[in-house]
Amino acid sequence: MKNLILSAAFIAMAGITTVKANENISTPVIIQQDSTQKVPVKLEELPAPVTTTLQTDAYKEWAPSAAFLVTNADKSQYYHIDVKKGTEVAFIKISKEGVVVQ
Repeated sequence: MKNLILSAAFIAMAGITTVKANENISTPVIIQQDSTQKVPVKLEELPAPVTTTLQTDAYKEWAPSAAFLVTNADKSQYYHIDVKKGTEVAFIKISKEGVVVQ
């Protein structure tokens, strides 16, 4: 009789353990979206002040390869311009007025 009670208790515990092992625990995933918007722009469509800045002595050795109009959450905008000089690659941020943004 003692073995029967112990066996029943063991089976009951194994059943409870199995149920707990199969429970799905969902963890909320929080994704923070960047509110910056980046739109491709053709190099020949860049505003005149931006192209003038790219032709200054400081940047004339760098060849632009791609450009993007970036709009921040506060609605401020600038042009992100990928540039290349030999094997070096970099980017320059220039406002619509042709001012280099840091």
